[in-house]
Amino acid sequence: MYAKTYGATTMGVDGLLITVEVDCANGLPAFDIVGLPDTAVRESKERVRTAIKNAGIALKQEKVTINLAPADVRKDSSGLDLPIAMGLLAAYGIVAEERMEHALFAAELSLEGKLRSIRGILPMTVNARQMGFRKIFVASGNANEALLVDGIEVYAVDTLSELVDGLLGKQLLRPAEPVMTAEDERPEFTDDFADVQGQFLAKRALEIAAAGGHNVLMAGVPGSGKTMLARRMSSILPELTREEALEVTKIYSIAGMLPQHGGLMKQRPFRSPHHTISTTAMIGGGSIPRPGEVTLSHHGILFLDELPEFGKTTLEVLREPLEDRKITVSRVNATLTFPSSIILICSMNPCPCMEQYEISSTATYDPQNPYLPALDDSIATRMRNARIRRNLTTKQFAELAETSTVTVSEFENGHRMQARYPLLKRMAAILHVSPVWLAGFDALPDTTLVEKIHKARMYRLYTLTEAANFFHVDPKTFGAWEHGRGVIKKEYLDAWLNVLNVSVKPGW
Repeated sequence: MYAKTYGATTMGVDGLLITVEVDCANGLPAFDIVGLPDTAVRESKERVRTAIKNAGIALKQEKVTINLAPADVRKDSSGLDLPIAMGLLAAYGIVAEERMEHALFAAELSLEGKLRSIRGILPMTVNARQMGFRKIFVASGNANEALLVDGIEVYAVDTLSELVDGLLGKQLLRPAEPVMTAEDERPEFTDDFADVQGQFLAKRALEIAAAGGHNVLMAGVPGSGKTMLARRMSSILPELTREEALEVTKIYSIAGMLPQHGGLMKQRPFRSPHHTISTTAMIGGGSIPRPGEVTLSHHGILFLDELPEFGKTTLEVLREPLEDRKITVSRVNATLTFPSSIILICSMNPCPCMEQYEISSTATYDPQNPYLPALDDSIATRMRNARIRRNLTTKQFAELAETSTVTVSEFENGHRMQARYPLLKRMAAILHVSPVWLAGFDALPDTTLVEKIHKARMYRLYTLTEAANFFHVDPKTFGAWEHGRGVIKKEYLDAWLNVLNVSVKPGW
């Protein structure tokens, strides 16, 4: 005997009507499902036969053939269990086919005959209404989701035997009614933009971005609040309209990510994928294409933390969704278009090494030399930052400077603030900075000649002994000169100032 029922699956972000044709004939007992079923659908024959048996209905030993039309589209929903079972019961003559006219069935069956919730009920219900169906039978857990669609009666059923008795008139099946939950009220944000203290410039930028739907790139020190601000931006975006909320709910229903109560989503989505995400997970895809992160962020925010850590290919595929507000995914089985109207927020650090962020927030930079940090920083930090900007490890820098890693480390950590001028000069040349900057002194103070000579020597990091040896004089003699207790011969003074690169001006 032949019978026909209707089920549904999803294709992209829309529902797809599936006609379930069942034929029972004499012959060797068999149970075949055709029409491009995937593994979950092929295995439904075991669930269906066991569920019917445990519902107290005797199975006939016949050859059963089930066709899922359209036959050229792969079916992957366990929700086809219920229409297959109802078609089989109609073919057995247990339930009259006329009682199932204009009705769609969508639920998974357990072995004991209970109906289980499935994902994608909302787009299936929308499609059923568009195709002229008047009733849809779903599991109780999917009732609230199906009730979001007006113009179609939703019946929530717990067991297969209950559904059969209702169709046979043995008990009354009433249309389901929506159950109000706390989640259905106006959403309260746990991450509220109003909680942010300070950050006036960043908040102003995000407010402008929220008003105009602009994308944002935030660069700054770790711990400065980039992620905190991004997570709170949803709270200043306009509320979702009902049409937008339905779109978002459909997407999350297909992805199986709706809240447990299954109601309409009220908050704009916020997605923050890890930087190891694949290209397929970002834009969607698979043998039967599923929504990716750009679609799950539809009408909301896609936040990419640590932007430089994402793969180049993963970032390149964002071009189309950002420009066209949609993404087209082509696979062997189908070519589908997913919506992706998003606000992209990215955060990054200027360098993957955190040590360079010790620069003062009041720093000023020399535009002529990007390797020069602020002059109000410590000598050790300046040295370390300059090396990091040159992408040199301590070992590489030590080899280039023809010294040991211990010397470099001690200098960077402030334990050895004096170095011989030849070494200091090599280090400065490697880092593309001047020895004066590397020494850490800002400028010669406008004070006495004695203090200027002392400062000038320290610019070059000459010890008192080294300076004395340079002029072949006793260190005590040079020390006396430096402290104004002796007379410096003019030829010595001129030579010394020349070495120190200091000119004699009036007032010295």
